[in-house]
Amino acid sequence: MSLDGMKVGWIGAGKMGGPMSRRLTGAGATLAVHDPVAANAEAVVATGARAASSNHDATVDADIVVSMIPNDAVLRAITIGDEGIIANLAPGTIYVDMSTVSPEVSAEVAAAATAAGIEYLRAPVSGSTVLAEAGKLTIMVSGPKDAADKCANLFAAMSAEQIYLGADDQARYLKLVINLLVGSTAAILAEALTLGRKGGLDWEQMIDVIGVSAAASPYIQYNVAPLKARDFSALFTTEQMVKDSKLICDAGAVAGVPMAFGTAMLQRFQDSVEAGYGKENLTAAIKLLEARAGLGEL
Repeated sequence: MSLDGMKVGWIGAGKMGGPMSRRLTGAGATLAVHDPVAANAEAVVATGARAASSNHDATVDADIVVSMIPNDAVLRAITIGDEGIIANLAPGTIYVDMSTVSPEVSAEVAAAATAAGIEYLRAPVSGSTVLAEAGKLTIMVSGPKDAADKCANLFAAMSAEQIYLGADDQARYLKLVINLLVGSTAAILAEALTLGRKGGLDWEQMIDVIGVSAAASPYIQYNVAPLKARDFSALFTTEQMVKDSKLICDAGAVAGVPMAFGTAMLQRFQDSVEAGYGKENLTAAIKLLEARAGLGEL
């Protein structure tokens, strides 16, 4: 699909935002990008974007503004803080946040956007940096349906699938639901593989069998090769999983949902960060459990 003629302001060009925004320039969008790390923005500029000097500069005259930022605090700062963009966007502008943030802060942004006449879409993504580069993410969308329809081609340039979920913060909750399942799978997998090693199982054979067993899932299957090679290069870091685990547990507390597994998952990844694995992939929790079980590296 072509995005020729579409003017996009992009805020946040890091590990995920960088490849996602480059998909838009590749599809023909006129894109202005800002990131506090100059090198991140320069990588997008190299594909045809304009380097913006600030968030406000990135959003000047944009039809659609997109942000992909790290956490609640940054979302508040760029939208409704002292230098927030919402107050300066023209009424009718579509603002899309694609980050993983809390439903509570998202609701604050929604209220400010509504008051300013801005159409606010929540569009978090599921997928790795590899899928972002390939334009194969899954995008979960909620907010005004007409705005979601107008962004269909923009989303299609970055994803293999786009799902519209409702008019409010449904996309935020679904993202947390999925990450609860991903994180708990990784945490339990660490225990299972450690138990298998203690029982004398061959490492690679054990992982191969798990990958075709009744317990296999797409997440386990695309981790088979890196786990067999004991490659813990970060696709989604342990530090990121700690941040998302806190969001999950907090959302459960607000909603009155008991989060026994979520709480245990959070503890597992916090322990993994404290053990020095914060910058590694979340599957590196296996190394923490192996050490506790008296096993060395293979």
